[in-house]
Amino acid sequence: MNNNNKKLYTLIVHSENIAGILNQVTAVFTRRQVNIESLNVSASSIPGIHRYTITAMTDSESVAKIAAQIKKKVDVLQCQYYTDSEIFMQEVALYKVVTGVLTDNPQISSIIRKYDAKLIEVNSTFSVIEKTGRTEDITALNKELSAQGAILQFVSSGRVAITRARIEHVSEYLDNMASRYGNNNPNGRNNPNGCNPNGSNSNDSNSLNDNNSQNGCNSPNKEK
Repeated sequence: MNNNNKKLYTLIVHSENIAGILNQVTAVFTRRQVNIESLNVSASSIPGIHRYTITAMTDSESVAKIAAQIKKKVDVLQCQYYTDSEIFMQEVALYKVVTGVLTDNPQISSIIRKYDAKLIEVNSTFSVIEKTGRTEDITALNKELSAQGAILQFVSSGRVAITRARIEHVSEYLDNMASRYGNNNPNGRNNPNGCNPNGSNSNDSNSLNDNNSQNGCNSPNKEK
């Protein structure tokens, strides 16, 4: 892989709230030998659906393959990937600094104002600074505070992001599946070919022993 072709991609994954999904998703990155830079898990705008926001430094070919493999997971509804120009994103960081250094060094107050950060806790021992913004600003603030010898602890959240589209892709996907299969076929949402995870055809409840290949269905856990 040519490092010159790498850029930071944001993958947004929607899945049902089922134990083990996160492990399945991260395993795809491991097999592709792509490191996850940040990961945030939260509820989505759809009740019962969880949202994973993952960032990774890779190339366009690799991220497309990763997204395709994640989509094959049984309980994953959708997986889309974006460049920074295609989304709105923010992170939150907390900086714990020595209060004595903060009060004795006016340069630190100037740095805090420069990055539009704010003090959320001040006591005789330490103070806590909060910064909300883009990754590069959070990193730059950390470097400047560290250069002043003030940092005791630093932590930042994973990226949170929303797309520039009017509605999320997963909403369109669920609407299409509901129109195609009806609301009484939950498996149709995850398996457009009408396949159950156990390999049987969801349109025939008596064919539990049918093989996936006989139904023209690929095993959802098998990766190419």
